Amino acid sequence: MNKLDREEKEFLESYERDEWQSVSGIESESGRYRKYASATFKKDKRVNIRMSQKDLDAVQKKALEEGIPYQTLLSSVIHKYVSGRLTEKNPWRRLQSDEQPEFRD
Repeated sequence: MNKLDREEKEFLESYERDEWQSVSGIESESGRYRKYASATFKKDKRVNIRMSQKDLDAVQKKALEEGIPYQTLLSSVIHKYVSGRLTEKNPWRRLQSDEQPEFRD
């Protein structure tokens, strides 16, 4: 048997501890991920944006937690937003054109 790296050893030990479960509905799950992969290859435009270092660090950290490149995470968030699948938890109330914001001291 070839030498295993640290990550491979962790997977093997986890498997031997019987920590893995079969996925129910594997066909539908496989189909879903095939669609994700297919959509990934259809990206044909490049976009450059400016953002704060703090936000970039946070995005990169989230992407690392998800196990995906940060550009893919950004693209996914944008796609979900424009397709209506991503909404704000507490959207700001939009002011009507004749309303004035109220400021308090």
